Amino acid sequence: MSGTRRLGRAFFARPVTDVARDLVGVELRSRVDGRRVRLRTVEVEAYLGQGEDPASHAHRGPTPRNRNMFATPGHLYVYVSYGLHHCLNVVCEARGTAGAVLLRAAEPIEGIDVLLWRRGRSGYELTNGPGKLGQALGADLSWDGLDLVRDPRLGLWPGSAPAEIAESGRIGIRHAAERPLRFFDPESRWVSRARPSDGIRRNRVTGPRTE
Repeated sequence: MSGTRRLGRAFFARPVTDVARDLVGVELRSRVDGRRVRLRTVEVEAYLGQGEDPASHAHRGPTPRNRNMFATPGHLYVYVSYGLHHCLNVVCEARGTAGAVLLRAAEPIEGIDVLLWRRGRSGYELTNGPGKLGQALGADLSWDGLDLVRDPRLGLWPGSAPAEIAESGRIGIRHAAERPLRFFDPESRWVSRARPSDGIRRNRVTGPRTE
């Protein structure tokens, strides 16, 4: 069910895998240069903190590039993939832990004309991948460190949870790809088309979500 208050700090200050599951179905709302966009998140990936996950940018500890992964939960860590794509990661757990959730794909709700203008593509190609999603939202490196709890450029609101959440291995990485840390709405056509590194499991959504 959609809510009128954006997700608060307590939502993000939990184990990264719990936050990742609960992010499937939430609303992303951005406002850049007066242009408003709303989307429903349908696919994410969890990345663990220092020393726990060789696929994580935080695996070897803090650096100038990844410093915002170690920030207070509810902030954004943004990196550029292949020198072109801005990928958005939600910082979770306690400050200094560096757990983060990559936002991989989302369904448009409002502002499709803006998405078309930013992306130059139509249909599912608008937002069915992390780089595409970043571009559709109007993200750039100035968003690195953005506070999702307070910043007007981007926030997360309670949305519409799927009946089931599917899990699989992560996509497009070389290390620890087989870990079941990718979570997505199996009924959504906006999920990225890349093949996961291991089989897909489905789990029914039960119980209330923390806001």
